[in-house]
Amino acid sequence: MKTIEVRHPLVQHKLGKLRDIATDCVQFRQLAGEIAGLLAYEATRDLPTHAVTVQTWAGPLDVPRVRGEDLTLVPILRAGLGFLPGVQGLLPAAPVSVIGIARDEATHQPCGYYERLADRMDQRMALLIDPMLATGGSAIAAINLLKAAGCRSIRCIFLIAAPEGLRALEARHPDVEVYLASIDERLDENAYIHPGLGDAGDRIFGTPSS
Repeated sequence: MKTIEVRHPLVQHKLGKLRDIATDCVQFRQLAGEIAGLLAYEATRDLPTHAVTVQTWAGPLDVPRVRGEDLTLVPILRAGLGFLPGVQGLLPAAPVSVIGIARDEATHQPCGYYERLADRMDQRMALLIDPMLATGGSAIAAINLLKAAGCRSIRCIFLIAAPEGLRALEARHPDVEVYLASIDERLDENAYIHPGLGDAGDRIFGTPSS
C-alpha cells in the first residue's frame, strides 16, 4: 500500500495547532480544511489532464485541464464533512459521494447507516476523506462499499493515523493510496489515537466530548 506522510513545514505547523486543546472549533475547522487542501494537492499530483484551447491576449493557446467530473470526493460522516471544504476548494467540479459510518463504542466496530454515491463509480477516482484512521474499521468498510459500486481507483486523505489502522487497511486493501499529515504512536485501550487530536468530530462541530 502506498502511504505518503506529508512532512511539509506548513502541514506540520498547522497540525501542531490542531493538537493544542486551546484551539477552538472555529480555528479547528479552518486548520483542518487548510491541511486537507495541502494533502489533496499531494494526492492529485499525477491526475491526468487534457488539452483545451483558450483565447489569450496574444491569441489561441492550448492549456492543460483536469476533468473534475472524473473524480468523486467521499467524506465519511460526520467528521469527514469538516475535512471536505479544503478538498472541494481544489476540485469544485467533483461530485460529492457520502458514506455514513459510526463506531460502536463498546465493540469499536464500524456500523454503516447511510450511503449516497455518484453515478459512474467504475469510471471515477474516489478521494476518501476522513480526519482520523484509528482501527481502520471505518475506512475499510467505506472502501468495501466503493469497490462494491465498481470503483477501482481509491485514494485516502487523513489528518492522522495509528500504525494499527494502517496495517489493517493494508491487509484488506493493499491497492489503495494513503496521504496523511502524521503517523502517530499507537492506539490506547479505548482505540483512540495517541497523541492524536481528541475526538475530531466533536472538535470540528463544537459538540461535547462523549
